[in-house]
Amino acid sequence: MSLSPELQSWRATQRKSLLAQRMAIGAAQRARWNADITAQLLAVLHPQPGTVIAAYWPFKGEFDPRFAMRAWREAGASTALPVVLQKGQPLQFRDWRPGMPTAPGVYDLPVPVHGAVMTPQWALIPPIGFDAMGYRLGYGGGYYDRTLAALSPQPLKIGVAFALSRIDSIAPQPHDIAMDFIVTQEAWYQVTAKGLIRLEPVVAPQRLALRSARTPAD
Repeated sequence: MSLSPELQSWRATQRKSLLAQRMAIGAAQRARWNADITAQLLAVLHPQPGTVIAAYWPFKGEFDPRFAMRAWREAGASTALPVVLQKGQPLQFRDWRPGMPTAPGVYDLPVPVHGAVMTPQWALIPPIGFDAMGYRLGYGGGYYDRTLAALSPQPLKIGVAFALSRIDSIAPQPHDIAMDFIVTQEAWYQVTAKGLIRLEPVVAPQRLALRSARTPAD
């Protein structure tokens, strides 16, 4: 997953700018956008009992998925949080529910101590930035790309971000893995070989055909 020095520098600049924009969002605005994205997710994603949904603990102004996670658990799904086992290795996903013991992990984010290791069918993934082809710009560690590359079958990959996180291109490399869908406070987008397609209106009880628009040939 080595990048050229020029691309590393460019991505670092993009990352810094996008993080600054996200962190500058006021508390009231962030709460409204969080509620809007949560409503979008719950209007479309209706897990069957036993579905394993990987999410994350919010960091540096990311969308907070915990309200959606609670609703999905109430519907019978299981929710899991990512755990960094070792630098340069895929993430592990462990079962998590409120009240389960956690310990500080990378960035001091809580990770489940005793949660069962799980393989997700759905994965909510928080980008710092996302582009017109559904690729995500992360924090630079490559953990999600390694993890997704190692999972078979692939989970439904759902990037969740505020609309201001969109950029024209992250200059994707062969190891970068595109999302299947992107969700912002404004809309759902399906990722296709030709780019993002806005899906609207998203209103309950509408349900999307939740399958990747990509094929191995794309």
